[in-house]
Order: sequence, then structure tokens, then C-alpha cells
Amino acid sequence: MPKSRQTKIDVITDFGPADRSDAALITERAIHRSQISETPWHVHQKGQLILTLRGTVTSFVEQSMWLVPPLCAVWIPGQVVHRNTFDAYSDVCMVFIDGNHAKLPSSVCTLSISPLVRELILHIAQLSETTPTLARERLQQVLIDLLEQAPQEAFDFPLPEEPRLKDLAQRLLAAPNDRRTLPQWAQDYAMSERTLARLIKQHIQLTFGQWRGQLHIVLALEWLAQNQPIQRIAEDLGYESVSAFITFFKKQLGCTPKQYQQQRWGIA
Repeated sequence: MPKSRQTKIDVITDFGPADRSDAALITERAIHRSQISETPWHVHQKGQLILTLRGTVTSFVEQSMWLVPPLCAVWIPGQVVHRNTFDAYSDVCMVFIDGNHAKLPSSVCTLSISPLVRELILHIAQLSETTPTLARERLQQVLIDLLEQAPQEAFDFPLPEEPRLKDLAQRLLAAPNDRRTLPQWAQDYAMSERTLARLIKQHIQLTFGQWRGQLHIVLALEWLAQNQPIQRIAEDLGYESVSAFITFFKKQLGCTPKQYQQQRWGIA
């Protein structure tokens, strides 16, 4: 997160037992009831893996929003300032990993979590205090080995601090089916198409089409994980037809939405 942003917020540097423990790996299970809940801006000494089992978690990290749909996980390295928002009735498992004991990514990313890894995390989370230390450490090492091999993806939606782009990002989030073109958006901000395109490239390092496409992929994955109908997803994202959405999805991820569901989450 840029220093200019950090000076405007209070960052908690001690965020619970996980930060004070010398253990190489710690798991925590959290079920959020009734209403949306949120953590303040904070930083962990250990890296944090956020795995959603039910509901959705939204992590805000370094001017980007990372949606963590069910059966996916976001990896946040240690010393990275972030905050999280949890859907009502969400079920989340967090894994805190000491960077000295694992070779995990040095930057924020989405990790593809296999059913085996998911079940192993849950098993470790429910181990009793009487579990022999050696048995616990063996399981933890197997988990670390599997996480080090997990495919990495970048399913984030950049949220720039530049006021006009920040407003545009919020409007895209509020209405992802809005298919207005870059020249039409430029008119809303009293600037030329070229100026807005240059502004987006400068602050986000993407074209407008790539930026909006990133949002569509993030939302599509969230809704696919919830097993929503593909036709409804296509409509909610503003595509003229299901086939147009499938073509877009396949171009971005190399497979159709149905194939992705089956390969990643076992959804037939």
C-alpha cells in the first residue's frame, strides 16, 4: 500500500494470537453470523491464507479489491497492510504461515485450492490440543508442500486512489452490466477518450477493456462458485448472449465456465 495511503489510516500491527505465536503454521476457523462484518486495516507478521468455505470474503490490499469466492483462497504475504469484509453467514478458514518455513508467493495472489488441500486445512483446524506435536507438524508440512505447488492466479479488481478513477471503479462495481464505451465514460468526466485512456493506463497499467474484464472475471468466478446459472451470470454482466460470455471467459482463462467449475471445484 502506498505510503500516502498509510498515513491516513490507523494500522493494527498486533492482530491476535497468530502474530504472537512462534508456530510455523496456525489455522483459525471463523463463522460470521447474521450480518456483514469487517476488520480494520491491519498487518500480520506471518503470511495469511484466507479460504472461504461458504459466502464471500472481500480483501482490500494495495489499492486492489480481491474477491474470494467459495472454494478459493487469497494469499496475503506478511507485512502487507489489508482489511477484510465478510458476508453474512460466511464460513472462513484462515491459515497463518511463517515465511521462514515456506516458499510461498511474495505478492498478493489467488491460489487455486484443490479438494485435498481444503480438507487438509479443515482437518488441521480441528485437531485437538492433545494431538501429538510430531503428528501435527507432519500434517502441517504436507499442507505447506501442497500450497507451494498450488497454481497462482490474479483475480483482483484494481481500485485506484485517483479520484475520477476511484469513482469510475465504484460505478463499475455497482453496475457491472453497464456496457458503456470508453468515449461515453469520458464524457461523464469532461475529458477526451484519449485522456481517460491515458489516465487508466498510468494508474492501473491496464486498458479500460482489460480493467473492466478483470472485474467481470472476478464476479463471474464468485457467482460460478455459488453455482448460479451461466445465463444469469451473462445477463448480470451485460453480455448480449450466453455464447458471448462463454467466449470472453474462455479467452481469459482457457476453458469454458462449466469446465472451470468441474476442474476447480468439482461442480458438474
